Amino acid sequence: MSSSPLLFRTATEADIPPLITLVTSAYRGDASRAGWTTEADILDGQRIDAAGLQADIARERSVILLAEVDGVLRGCCHLADEDGHGYFGMFAVDPQQQGSGLGKQLMAQAERHVQQHWGRTTMQMTVIDCRSELIAFYQRRGYVRTGITKPFPYGDERFGQPRRDDLRFEILQKTLEPQA
Repeated sequence: MSSSPLLFRTATEADIPPLITLVTSAYRGDASRAGWTTEADILDGQRIDAAGLQADIARERSVILLAEVDGVLRGCCHLADEDGHGYFGMFAVDPQQQGSGLGKQLMAQAERHVQQHWGRTTMQMTVIDCRSELIAFYQRRGYVRTGITKPFPYGDERFGQPRRDDLRFEILQKTLEPQA
């Protein structure tokens, strides 16, 4: 990673095209294989679309947090205040930057955001439950498996085109450390 500082800001509609590029590169197709977060073996098609991003940006108590180095988008996540918890989703780091510590910094900033802006003390996320390496990554960062699952939205191409028929989401949760 560059020696330049990592800067955080919230996304605007002008950020939608680079967000689509970043998230797609982290999760879909051959480009995603440069990192370890690829879903290319279980899903084809799109990971996000402009309409969904626009809705997340416009929605109350919802932000897309960007991580930039020298003005270049290197990571992002979607945060929302949902059902009494912070929600953490759409976490993506440039495949060439994965393993650099950028993702850990972005996660820490996301946790601070939900505490400072919405007063939430827990964070939840959904992860495709067959992604054991990804679940292990989140567990090392304090998230626990809840055992609560949700069906994968088969037939809704906004979530991609499944390459297998056993996909489902599991909710992970973390109790956030009090802010000093």
